Amino acid sequence: MTRNKWAARKRHIVKTITWRIVGTLDTMALGWFVSGDPMIGLKVGALELFTKMILYYFHERAWYGYRPNRNRK
Repeated sequence: MTRNKWAARKRHIVKTITWRIVGTLDTMALGWFVSGDPMIGLKVGALELFTKMILYYFHERAWYGYRPNRNRK
């Protein structure tokens, strides 16, 4: 793999991780705001961290199998 491709992949990995952190912090803040209890916000955020990864995996698998231009018989 060339140096530029490796740098791009590392950048995508870091971007993915930081985006997941931002999303989880947002969910925690919203949970706290809606419930008024910071512990509920933390619990919802922690749960969301795992459920979103699982949902993303199945979403990605579904898209992987989707081929709009394949020949249909």
